[in-house]
Amino acid sequence: MLALSRQDVYQLVPMRTAIELMKQVFRDLSAGQTVSPLRTPIEVPDVSGVTLFMPAYVPSAPGLGVKVVSVFPNNRALRKPTIHAIVVLVDTTTGEPVAVLDGTYLTALRTGAASGAATDLLARPDARVLTCIGAGAQGPTQAWAVTCVRPIETIYVYDINQDAVASFEQRLRQLEPSLAARVIPVGDLATALRESDVICTATTSRSPVFSDADLRPGVHINAIGAFTPEMQEIPPETVARAYVVVDSVEAALAEAGDLIKPLNEGLISRDHIKAELGQVVAGQAPGRTSTEQITFFKSVGNAVQDVIVAARAVHEAQASGRGQPFDLTR
Repeated sequence: MLALSRQDVYQLVPMRTAIELMKQVFRDLSAGQTVSPLRTPIEVPDVSGVTLFMPAYVPSAPGLGVKVVSVFPNNRALRKPTIHAIVVLVDTTTGEPVAVLDGTYLTALRTGAASGAATDLLARPDARVLTCIGAGAQGPTQAWAVTCVRPIETIYVYDINQDAVASFEQRLRQLEPSLAARVIPVGDLATALRESDVICTATTSRSPVFSDADLRPGVHINAIGAFTPEMQEIPPETVARAYVVVDSVEAALAEAGDLIKPLNEGLISRDHIKAELGQVVAGQAPGRTSTEQITFFKSVGNAVQDVIVAARAVHEAQASGRGQPFDLTR
């Protein structure tokens, strides 16, 4: 059995590779060629935390495993990361444990890669200005992924947590040194949004994090932070006028407050969700249809993303001799 650290996963699965893996696995998901039950959340109300248990099977990888991820916002006061995760893979033929991987970085990698895939399929080709709302654990990989698929020249960063904003450039530099010089922290979010071609939101907010009136025509939005019915990052007015694509319709209708709230308010209908990203990958649904159209990708995350990246990391580790072997039977 192998143990793969954060650095192992970083070296074994580059962001551009992860983006292509997301396209593959979302296509498989929409085609019914994966197994991924809705995740099981366990709330820890005393500390406002939640731990999610997320199993999946991806035959094309091949990969079978589970991710356990915790989101504990109060960790900020303890100067600890708010997200911790681990991924376990088992052999798809024998069921034997194959590997355990750091899931914290893997989660940020695959979530960023999902936004990268969506941006590649839905954003304007000439997109040059990106705004990241939410500078926490997910923020840098969101920026990294978008720059892999569009000629981004400016990366605006906004967060109510100024410590997160202050460290954003350094954390992005560790991932991709060439991007650090493009980072500009902002206090005036509205002004930044009026210049933005792509917006990535990665917060745990329970109310919209920007005003619909501040959006420029043709903007593309990736919303990946709100993953429960109570959370909300995107104004309902924006959702109502956008071309909406999701990672999974079933999961979005069960978990995505950004869609559930406007649905419950009667602002949109179920048919307002135009496609799953996998259908766009497969050519079964269109991407952007005009330069003025606002496109909106909503993702609540799916364990198939974790499993396909983990499977690729393990495959590359076995081929290169990377990782730490250990034996649980001893």
